[in-house]
Amino acid sequence: MSSSRSDSPAPKKDAVTSSDPLRPSDHIDGDNSTIIQPRLGFVGWLRWGWRQLTSMRTAIVLLLVLAIAAIPGSIFPQRMADPNGVTQWEADNPDLFPVLDAMGLFDVYLSPWFSAIYLLLFISLVGCVIPRVKHHLKALRARPPRTPARLQRLEDYRETVRPSTGSGSNEADADAEASRSIDVAQKQLKALGYRVERYDLTTKAGRTYSVSAERGYWRETGNLLFHIALVGVLVTVGVGGSFAYTGQRVVVEGQTFVNTLLDYESMNRGRFVSDDALSPYSMTLDSFDVTYQEYGSAASGQAGDFSANMTIRENGETREASVRVNHPLNIAGNNVYLLGNGYAPTITVRNADDEVVYRNSVPFLPQDTALTSLGVIKVTDGMPEQLGIAAFFYPSAVKNDNGAFASAHGDLLAPLLTLRVYEGDLGIDDGTPKSVYVLDTDELTPIAGDGGDAPSIELQPGETAELPGGRGTITFEDEAPAGATDFTQSVKRFASLQVHHDASAVWVLVFALLSLAGLMLALFIPRRRMWVKASVAGGEVRLEYAGLARGEDPTLGGAVDDLVTGHARLLDAPSSATTRK
Repeated sequence: MSSSRSDSPAPKKDAVTSSDPLRPSDHIDGDNSTIIQPRLGFVGWLRWGWRQLTSMRTAIVLLLVLAIAAIPGSIFPQRMADPNGVTQWEADNPDLFPVLDAMGLFDVYLSPWFSAIYLLLFISLVGCVIPRVKHHLKALRARPPRTPARLQRLEDYRETVRPSTGSGSNEADADAEASRSIDVAQKQLKALGYRVERYDLTTKAGRTYSVSAERGYWRETGNLLFHIALVGVLVTVGVGGSFAYTGQRVVVEGQTFVNTLLDYESMNRGRFVSDDALSPYSMTLDSFDVTYQEYGSAASGQAGDFSANMTIRENGETREASVRVNHPLNIAGNNVYLLGNGYAPTITVRNADDEVVYRNSVPFLPQDTALTSLGVIKVTDGMPEQLGIAAFFYPSAVKNDNGAFASAHGDLLAPLLTLRVYEGDLGIDDGTPKSVYVLDTDELTPIAGDGGDAPSIELQPGETAELPGGRGTITFEDEAPAGATDFTQSVKRFASLQVHHDASAVWVLVFALLSLAGLMLALFIPRRRMWVKASVAGGEVRLEYAGLARGEDPTLGGAVDDLVTGHARLLDAPSSATTRK
């Protein structure tokens, strides 16, 4: 017979083209240095992104990012809470303000970037919690696991040996004693709050009795409660904010505020707040009381307490109430807060024909703790040209060595008003909105002070001064009642009020408390398993105890020792057992 022979060389074992089905070319000891990853595709990338977003690690990172993103809200004044502070910040930083405003730092909680973080956190928490809830419900219905065959491998392991106490044969008595021991252990563990399950087993070596117990499901329940409550807070704040509104209004003594949109100086309302959603009521500021620290004390001259005394008219009824710092007034579901206060000098301007062209109590913005205040007066009609007046008010005026005035005290001890007068176009006739607290003097001509032909005007309550060039007069009105002997009531005060309506505040508190309760459960309830096994050897009962914790549990060893001691006490024979670890 003849045999055929191939002249081609045999393939090398280390060839890259090797096609061993049990060892792919990209195996760790293969020769192909290029590892080919499977293509995920569009759906695969979506699934990967969803898993990353809904992981607990991502939720924690987003929660941290949200906390960091909220920091600018406490650094910069917010239009919703402090519109006057925003105006003042703009006046103090005219170059930087447009940049920060474009970044939304004065409306942090309404900005798109904050809302994006908020929404991503909500989606992450929901996607993370739902699978864990399903898994937890399944675990609650499951039986405790079977007793391990070798309990001695566990770190927290105890063993005792008890002689049989029966009167029959040693093996039979020991077997009955072993069963009774597990019955007692089962009741003991159940009384300690464990879920128990009996597992008895017959093998060639003999019969063993055991009970498996576990507890600590409240730990995972608390963990889930914390996250669900956190989702509840996010939902409540998001939905409740759509039905909430916050408005600000400065009210001078004697003025009345009506709860309508037109009567607010600024208003931030949710998208679902309609024009007729505001409750009908009115408030009149009767007086504003301030107490000062006594002279000679460490805080001499500092204000101690503020009280805006109001007359409330609601549903045809009239009542008196007050608004104080940290003590808001509740009216028709609205909380009225006291944000600030100051003086509102009453100014009267007459033209050359002695006609009153301007009269108003103008709120002045405090500049320091002694209530040195800055105000702006704009006379738009009745004069040959529009007048702009920049004024400083000193409740207790003193003159420094350099000739400048300052206020030594916040109370009206020696009130003084200084005015710089400008004339020209105030820039308000073209419809462009202008702040009432800012006077742009670039297009104005000074006529008194600031390089004008006449010096600045200085007035005390009740005094009148001539405007330069025969333009008329200006009067600082004395508001003190007839017969007053001092200046303490000569100038009106104002109160800066914030009206806030948010029906979801109670639910936010409820979810916050649930979140705190869940956190306490997750932190302080240990998750652990216990086993007690009894077997018969040589007419004696061998008892094995073991515990296993899920996570760190420094008290597990002590719990196993307590189980051993309590079990021996229940069996009424602690002296006949010898214990070894």
